[in-house]
Amino acid sequence: MSLVRLIERAIINFVPFFFNSYEKLSGEILRQKYPQWTVGSDIISLYQADGGLVDAAQGNSTHVQMARKHGAHILSDVSVIRLSKIAPDHMMVHTTRGVYHCKRVIICAGAWINNILGSVGVQIPVNVTQEQVTYYATPHVREFTKERFPVYIFHDRQYDVYGLPSHGNSGSKIGLDALGNPVTPSTRTYTPDKKREKLQDEFHSKYLPKAVGPIMYTKTCLYTMTLDRNFVIDTCARTGNKEVIVCCGAGHAYKFASVIGQVLSDLAMKEATEFNIKKFTMNRPAINDPFFKPSYIMGVEGSSNPDLSKL
Repeated sequence: MSLVRLIERAIINFVPFFFNSYEKLSGEILRQKYPQWTVGSDIISLYQADGGLVDAAQGNSTHVQMARKHGAHILSDVSVIRLSKIAPDHMMVHTTRGVYHCKRVIICAGAWINNILGSVGVQIPVNVTQEQVTYYATPHVREFTKERFPVYIFHDRQYDVYGLPSHGNSGSKIGLDALGNPVTPSTRTYTPDKKREKLQDEFHSKYLPKAVGPIMYTKTCLYTMTLDRNFVIDTCARTGNKEVIVCCGAGHAYKFASVIGQVLSDLAMKEATEFNIKKFTMNRPAINDPFFKPSYIMGVEGSSNPDLSKL
C-alpha cells in the first residue's frame, strides 16, 4: 500500500471524530488552489479546510492565567529533585525550593520525565532528540500569510516536513520532523544543525520556491518520544503509587493541551475519566516490550529516526 494511501486511510478513520470532510487533490489542483506549491503530478494532497495553527505562547499564557484564577500557584525556575510517599494519599515533592505535600502529583516533565519517575520505581522508554524549526524572511510575504497559505505536513519517503504560514511578527516556519540527534537534557545544545537547514533550503527550492529567503532564526527544542510516538496518560498504580499521574506528550501534544489537562485533572480528582485513554496507558508493547521496534515517522509504521548522513 502506498504511503499516501496509508495516510488517507488514517485520516478517513479520524475525520468523522474531528472534522466534517477533507478533499483529495491532485498535484495540478493543489497548484491551482495554492500556486505557491510547485509540485508535480506524482504528488497527491489531502486538504482539510478546518486545519489551522495554535498560538502556543498565547495559549500557554491563557492556561496559566486561568489556573491562577482557580487558585493555582505558579512557581518558576524551580527544579523537582524527586518524589517520596509518606502514606496513601500523601506524597512529598522535593524541589530546589523546599518540599511540598500533596494528595496527588501530576508529572509532565518532558525530557526529565524518568529523572523524576525513577524515584517511584517507574521508567518509560523514551527517545529524547534535539529538534529545530527555522523561520524564513521570504520577499513574498503576502503569499505566505494565514489567509493565503495553509499549515502543511509533507510526507517524504525519507522524512516528514512541516510548515506554517507567517504568524505574528515571524516569517514562514519550516521543520523536519523527528530528525534530530539523541540527546539528554544535560548534553543538548542550542546550536542549529546546518545540515538540516540545508535540507530545508532544498525542499523550499524544489516545492516552495517563493518561500526561499534569508533565515531569520532557527530555534532548537527537545522531543521526548515514546517508541510508538503515542502519548502516555496514566497513573503509577502498578508500582503502588496511584497518587502519581504521568503524562508524556511524545513531541506532539500541545494542540491537545486543553483536553489532556482535563483528563489529568479527572485522574487527580476522581481517579477516573470519561475519556477513552486505553491507548495511552503504560500497558502496551511500546512501553513493556523490550524488543519493540521504534516508530517515529508519521504515516510509516516501524520507522526509526532517519540517518542524516544518508540523506
